Amino acid sequence: MSFRAAAGCWTLRRWRCLRTRQSVTAAASRRQCSKLATKQQDTSPKRSKFRPAPSATHDWIGPPDPLSNLRPVVYRVAHHESELERRLRNLRQDTEDWNHRFWTQQNVTFSKEKEAFIVSQLKAKGLTERHQQGRRTLSSEEMSVFYKNFLDKNRERHASYNKKWYRRNLSITVLMARVALHKLWKTIVNKHHNTPTT
Repeated sequence: MSFRAAAGCWTLRRWRCLRTRQSVTAAASRRQCSKLATKQQDTSPKRSKFRPAPSATHDWIGPPDPLSNLRPVVYRVAHHESELERRLRNLRQDTEDWNHRFWTQQNVTFSKEKEAFIVSQLKAKGLTERHQQGRRTLSSEEMSVFYKNFLDKNRERHASYNKKWYRRNLSITVLMARVALHKLWKTIVNKHHNTPTT
């Protein structure tokens, strides 16, 4: 057997061994992922407790929250923050937190009621728990009944949320305009004081 043929056999054997190892590793990885998925289904998603300290140069924007589906924001704190700027930052931060609380509660309520509706509809069709595990969804026509009932039941809550949201945004906009005018005024005054008189 020539050196080249021996090297080819050795490479082929090594390649097969490597492929076998990869398939064993892949199977183990799939089992591990399956275990993790089961664990994740058992626990409800939690909001991360980590909240970075405010930066002096930029806002922090995090990944979407698993419950509210909103990105958490930590607004920057300027080095020489005026009282007006501090009020604006606090109002914006308070609005972000208020919005997060509302949508967390809304989404958790929606998920629980949706699951209860699906289970009740499947039981009404005479399906056992075993069948329910196999078929956890209903048709879009059947689900539209739930969606309409949920919206009707929460109409006043949504209307109240919208009013508060508009009020908060109007307050933020007015404060932003005041901050911009204050900065403009300071710039004009500083230019006037720094110009040499002839």
